[in-house]
Amino acid sequence: MTAVYSGTKGAVDSITGALAREFGPRKIRVNTINPGVIVTEGAQSAGVIGSEFESSAVSQTPLGRVGRPDDVASIAVFLACDDAKWLTGEHIVASGGMR
Repeated sequence: MTAVYSGTKGAVDSITGALAREFGPRKIRVNTINPGVIVTEGAQSAGVIGSEFESSAVSQTPLGRVGRPDDVASIAVFLACDDAKWLTGEHIVASGGMR
């Protein structure tokens, strides 16, 4: 599952640049948000939240916590507004600084 997940994330990143070039002349911006560990129903169902993996992620994150859905939502709102009018073909990593 990890290989498939990683492969699809790579494909989304690749197509982002192509779509940005294709739609840019029409003033349509295309960007991606690449979140780190986020507390979601899926992460909870997969056993990520409350596990050693979560503890490890927290210890590797300069902000000292995992993300929440609103952390990612606020980035999406920013990308949708005119303040982000010069951003296209970009990959925004929302990981709390975890690398």
